[in-house]
Amino acid sequence: MAKITKWEPENESFWESEGKKVARKNLLISVFSLILAFCVWQLWSVTAVRLNDVGFNFTSSQLFTLAALPGLTGATLRLFYTFMPGLIGGKKTTLLTTVVLLIPAIGIGFAVQNPETSFQTMVILAALCGLGGGNLASSTATLNPYYPKKAKGTANGINVGIGNLGVSVVQFLTPIVIGLGFIGALTGGGQTLPDGSVVYIQNAAFIWVIPIIASVIVTFFFMDELPVAKPSIKSQLSVLKMKHMWIMTWLYVMCFGSFIGFAAAFPLLIRSEFPEIDVMKFAFLGALVGASIRPFGGWLSDKVNSGAKVTFWTIVAMILATSSVIYFLNINNFTGFLISFLVLFAGTGIANGSTFRMVPFIFEEKFAAPVLGLIAAFAAYGAFFIPKIFGWSIDTTGYANLALFIFIGYYVISLVINWYFYSRKNAEVKC
Repeated sequence: MAKITKWEPENESFWESEGKKVARKNLLISVFSLILAFCVWQLWSVTAVRLNDVGFNFTSSQLFTLAALPGLTGATLRLFYTFMPGLIGGKKTTLLTTVVLLIPAIGIGFAVQNPETSFQTMVILAALCGLGGGNLASSTATLNPYYPKKAKGTANGINVGIGNLGVSVVQFLTPIVIGLGFIGALTGGGQTLPDGSVVYIQNAAFIWVIPIIASVIVTFFFMDELPVAKPSIKSQLSVLKMKHMWIMTWLYVMCFGSFIGFAAAFPLLIRSEFPEIDVMKFAFLGALVGASIRPFGGWLSDKVNSGAKVTFWTIVAMILATSSVIYFLNINNFTGFLISFLVLFAGTGIANGSTFRMVPFIFEEKFAAPVLGLIAAFAAYGAFFIPKIFGWSIDTTGYANLALFIFIGYYVISLVINWYFYSRKNAEVKC
């Protein structure tokens, strides 16, 4: 592979003749590794639902904690992962952050087979799943320099949107793979459910080992390293002094924090509010909708030349959808609850794409990558706080309504902030 010595994506002739093809290849590699990262990150969101069925005896609060912890560690790791591409290069960062995913995948595979495994051990393993949560920040910082400003919205939407599909993939595949005896026979044997059927819950973790190894190999041989200047951590941290860095953090918490938090809590929420429903049939749908539609948010923002306008109207839709979720919860109507929540997930996905598109228009090129990484880091804390808020609401009142009212309040404030700074007629920054 010839080493890249020149990279000028804003040069139209260079972009069309050379740049686009190289950028597309690296985008595909990035997407593959990011899908696996999200799979590992949200492994507990669906595995936790099954633990008590195979002999564990955890409380509802403990299960929500296990689903939430990967969000806490993943978000914290993003604060560090953001700067890694600038220090050691995007390719080396992708290799390192992908190979460490083997630690929680293998560890959980062994731990879930023994109902005597302590809650403290499970807490450590759940926290280690955060190794997958950190990858979005480094992936974004790695990919951003490949594309010209006109295409960053679409490229980031594809990378993060399809990467986010890892949440839906793990929630969809887990119920299938834990029933595959031919794999389970190789990974430790089965566990008997109360109804007498046998599952192989360790498959939910072990199934990702081979794809992770494949991703490492593909990255090593085919990913490129761009000849871009590697800024110091100090220069990148200078964005923390910028007002719009924190405004965009608030807005990205609103959308991505909601997406990843709802995805982590959705299976347990369904089981808590509608115990008669088979959770596994529906758990993956929310993340599937939210992740699939994210590229549309970036594309639409590019099309109308305003991420702020798309974000504004999407927040309005999210407020209405959350209100609808509360209504259908109150009348115990699962169909209405599910449809409303899927609309809410769609809103988070579109706003994820539109807010990411706003960043390159608010900040200079040299600041855009660290800003994208940092706002992604702070927003990932939603994967911890949202399940914990749901758990607190249910423990305190017996219902999830209080948590949903809190989220509506956050969305209303976000609507006003977005309108005032970015989408009104005389806004400070038109983006």
